[in-house]
Amino acid sequence: MPRAKTVVPARARRKKIMDRAKGGFGGRSKLYRIAKENVMRGLQYAYRDRRVRKRMMRRLWIQRINAAARLNGMSYSALIAGLKNAGISLNRKVLSDLAVRDSKAFSKIVEEAREAEKR
Repeated sequence: MPRAKTVVPARARRKKIMDRAKGGFGGRSKLYRIAKENVMRGLQYAYRDRRVRKRMMRRLWIQRINAAARLNGMSYSALIAGLKNAGISLNRKVLSDLAVRDSKAFSKIVEEAREAEKR
């Protein structure tokens, strides 16, 4: 039985790393050992930042809602409390989109929240 070498799988592993390392500066895209470290670090950042991106988007939505609510004479916290009292269950992503794209509809939602807050 001929001796089985691991040439093909090993080359495939190295090629996968080197393909992911393209665009790196200097040895980070040319030398396997350095490229591997760079790719591993990049994957760690990618994993972490997929979660960070969700946090950042929520912060952005809240800022947009707050700005639009204040234009309508209401604070963010009062708006959210009013929406809860009114039984309007819109998430922050949708509220933010309404605040940016359809200010009339957002104003109506603010009025509903204001009415529910008075009750």
